[in-house]
Amino acid sequence: MLHIVWLIAALLGPLVWLVPLLTETGTTGHCHADQFLHCAIGPGGQSLLTGFAIVSAAFLLSWATELAEEFVPPAFALIVLALISVLPEYAVDMHITWQAGQDPSYRALAVANMTGANRVLIGLGWTMVVFAHFFRSGERTLEAAPAQRLELGFLLLATIYSLILPIRGHLSIMDSIVFIAIFGFYVARALKTESEEHPLVGPAAWIHDRVGRAGRIAVIFVLGSYACWAIWLSAEPFAEGLIYLGGEMELFGMDADAKKFLLIQLVAPLASESPEFIVALLFVFRHRATTALGALVSSKVNQWTLLVGAIPIVYAMSSGDWNLMTGMELEEIPRRELLLTSAQSLFAIAVLSDLRFQVKEAVALVILFAGPWILIDVPGVDYWFSAIYFVGVLVVGFRSPQRRRHFARLLRLRG
Repeated sequence: MLHIVWLIAALLGPLVWLVPLLTETGTTGHCHADQFLHCAIGPGGQSLLTGFAIVSAAFLLSWATELAEEFVPPAFALIVLALISVLPEYAVDMHITWQAGQDPSYRALAVANMTGANRVLIGLGWTMVVFAHFFRSGERTLEAAPAQRLELGFLLLATIYSLILPIRGHLSIMDSIVFIAIFGFYVARALKTESEEHPLVGPAAWIHDRVGRAGRIAVIFVLGSYACWAIWLSAEPFAEGLIYLGGEMELFGMDADAKKFLLIQLVAPLASESPEFIVALLFVFRHRATTALGALVSSKVNQWTLLVGAIPIVYAMSSGDWNLMTGMELEEIPRRELLLTSAQSLFAIAVLSDLRFQVKEAVALVILFAGPWILIDVPGVDYWFSAIYFVGVLVVGFRSPQRRRHFARLLRLRG
């Protein structure tokens, strides 16, 4: 019964925005970027309704992709389903990046959702699995699957490369080539390894058990199409509403640009990542914590390669600047946020390099994740926490010969 409630709620969720948008009920027109201030619901209501629509659509998308894994070949699943799983992040990021190609004032926001999504995935997603596993079983250590060395190895490769971005100060087509190539090599290696079969949970399992093969294909098509349509119509007003609110609200004495960046970086990822987190929790409650952690690690690889790599391409399409080596200039805020995101990624890899994730390590990750936002009004807070992460890498990753071997083994890029 609970699964039916979840499914109906997710189906109805996008309608709270789509019905007023398409019928223009309560508005003076469609809430596009150049006229959403005229909508009767206002930018706050706009962000709330579109955010709810995106969350609901993301749930539907996650269930559709889970069901689809039964019907697609492994290569297709690894590439296309990886893209679909991060569609909400793509939708927000790509809208802002496209605008950045037309309006330089958007450039500082173009990496906001990407850095936020990556940090939320580790700081809340990975750690949530460890905490849930501890409360479920009482075990203070979660053992990761040996196959996770492959994901961690490619994540390490992408992270090492990402460290040059804040130093160089721009995102270019060459960066897209590198990040997409890393993902391509990851797919090629993953296809040569035996992948664990992931059992369905939640509404996806309920649909699978009650609908025949042809019916499941129809459900996948309907849920996927409906979810993509809802995300497509909601991403732009969601992003623009958050940007407007960031410019108007009072927050810690921050300037308007910093507030806009904060809302895009934190609120948007929390909305789009929530379905993935809930699916991971369902795995933990079914005594499959290792599977839950593996799914979130794989998602991090996707976001830290494909999502980052897509930004320069979309910017070039919008601006018409296809220079391989220059591309989109990074201003001060995105540069330090990219540094912080890379530092967090490197520290998390060091923590998991021995395939053991302890509760105390998860606590450290949560504290370091929350710290920059709690102390956001402290000058240079991003640089301080980046330095703490780097020191943590030295302490955790190189404190013993055994740890150093674990860390170095990841660069073999094998499961």
